[in-house]
Amino acid sequence: MDLVGGFVYNAIEGENCTIHISKTGKTVSGTMLMHQTSVHVYRDAGTAERNQANMEVRLDEKVTSAEETRALGIEVGDFISFDPRTIVTDNGFIKSRHLDDKVSAAIMLHLLKQYKEEGITLPYTTHFYFSNNEEIGYGGNSNIDPKVVEYLAVDMGAMGDDQQTDEYTVSICVKDGSGPYHFELRQHLVSLCEENDIPYKLDIYPYYGSDASAAMRAGADVRHALLGAGIESSHSYERTHEDSVKATEALVDAYLRSDMIG
Repeated sequence: MDLVGGFVYNAIEGENCTIHISKTGKTVSGTMLMHQTSVHVYRDAGTAERNQANMEVRLDEKVTSAEETRALGIEVGDFISFDPRTIVTDNGFIKSRHLDDKVSAAIMLHLLKQYKEEGITLPYTTHFYFSNNEEIGYGGNSNIDPKVVEYLAVDMGAMGDDQQTDEYTVSICVKDGSGPYHFELRQHLVSLCEENDIPYKLDIYPYYGSDASAAMRAGADVRHALLGAGIESSHSYERTHEDSVKATEALVDAYLRSDMIG
């Protein structure tokens, strides 16, 4: 078993999962566990390192060997997905896996639906790009129209010690692991928040990259910016609040409708 993207093994331990068998198109259910899980058998069950050598998928099938497992069709390169365990509480908290950055995808889809139903024409030609490669480093960096002037990555705000981002505002990224984002475009987003009473926080994400930064590394000549809802425990069992989702949607909507370039 190998990791894809920014997961760490301890964040997926104990998760129910699905193995997608590429050879047959079928699926098998399972659970992500340490090999040395049983405290009644393994002295180091609580202290052994969670790494590639120790983590495995317990298959919900009657198999006891590599040969029997391969007989199911399972092979090297088959992908695994996790049960998102989505819960929305009565007081507005949203708990789930994959909020990074399906919250932002949902916001963009909702705005597209609204613009279509209400016959809204945006002031500038706008391309909505949904990338599935951002977590592995080469997201929305291709097929960028040469006429594109600005690139807004709608992703997530990283929360933790020394961070300003919270679960109740939209987070605007000043700088991440790729370097600073475009100053004038960032200030334009701040101005839109101030003018429209949208609660926001400015922040630096130290271990982070976005579709916009991937586009810059690929040589795109655009002004780039990054924003998103505040997501707690990113790449683990994540949480945000509907207040942050609403603030993020309000800023994206204000940006798209603005007749000014950042």
